[in-house]
Amino acid sequence: MDCWEERYEDGKERCDWMKQERPHPPFTTFRKPPRIRKRLRNDHRGLPIPHVDITVHDTAPCRLREHYYATLQDDLMYMTYVHESGPRPPPRDIRLKYDPDDPYTKHRVNPPVGGDRIGKKPAPVTTAENVVKLEKIVLHTMIKEAIANRSFLLAAIASFRALSGQTKQGGGRHSATGVEIVKAKKSVSGWVRPGVPLGVKVELKGPQMYDFIATLTEFVLPRLREFSGIVMPPSSTNMQTPSGVAGVVTFGLPPEALGYFPQIEVNVEAYPKPHGMHIHFVTNAEGQGAQNKARALVSGFQVPFSRK
Repeated sequence: MDCWEERYEDGKERCDWMKQERPHPPFTTFRKPPRIRKRLRNDHRGLPIPHVDITVHDTAPCRLREHYYATLQDDLMYMTYVHESGPRPPPRDIRLKYDPDDPYTKHRVNPPVGGDRIGKKPAPVTTAENVVKLEKIVLHTMIKEAIANRSFLLAAIASFRALSGQTKQGGGRHSATGVEIVKAKKSVSGWVRPGVPLGVKVELKGPQMYDFIATLTEFVLPRLREFSGIVMPPSSTNMQTPSGVAGVVTFGLPPEALGYFPQIEVNVEAYPKPHGMHIHFVTNAEGQGAQNKARALVSGFQVPFSRK
C-alpha cells in the first residue's frame, strides 16, 4: 500500500510538472474549415477570382539555360572580350547642319553633318555583367489572304498558341502578352489600309524561349532538306549599319517547316493551310560588333550558319 501511494504521488507530481513545463502550440487547429465571409468575384468569363495571385513556376530545370550559365557564358566572355588599358576618351562633338542659335533655323530638323551615326555607335565596355545573352524570341508571320478576309488568321493564331503555349497573362505572368494580331500602320495604295489585320506575332521569354530553341534545333532544322544554315553576308560587307549594331539575328522558315514541330505534327489536320514564319533572336548586344556577338551566342545553341 505504501509503495502504491509512493508511485501515485510520483506520478501525480510528474503529471503536474508536465502540465507546467509543456509549451503551448504555436498554431491554432480548426476542426472545420473557416467560413468564407466574402464571396469571390467572377471575371468576364464567369470564373471565380481567388483572393491570392496564382503563379505557375518552373516544374523542371531548363537544360539550355543551365548550359548557357555553366558553359556558354564563359566561352562568350573569352571570345568577345576587348581589353582597354584606360578610360575611354570623350566622344567627339559632331557639328550640326544648321546653326542652333540662328532664329531662322531654330525650329528645323537639325541632323548632324555626315548623316546618321547610329552605325558607328561604340560597343560598351566589356565586363562580366554585360556578356551577350538572349533576352527573347519573337515569332511573326504575315497572311496575305487576311487583307480580304480576316478569318484566315485563325490558323496562324492557333499554330502560334500551340508553339508558344502562351495566353494573355497566362499562369499569373502579367508580362505575358500571348499571341498578338499585327495591324497595318501605313496605307499602301490599292492594297492595305491602316488598321487592317495582316499577321500574327508572339514573344517567348524565360524557359519557353529555351524550350523553343531545343525543339527547333532537334526536330525542325535537321528535317529541312535545303536548309544548310542561316545565310550570313559576305565577309567584306560593311557592318556599320543599323542592323549591324542591333544584336538581332533573324531568319525565316518555309511553310513546310511548320509541320515538323511536334506540337503541330501530332494534329496536322487541325491546321488547314501551313504558313511560314520569321524568327528573331533578340540579344542584349549593342554597338559595333553586336551582330557578330549575337551570331556567336545563337550558334552556341546549335543553330547552324553558312556563308555563300
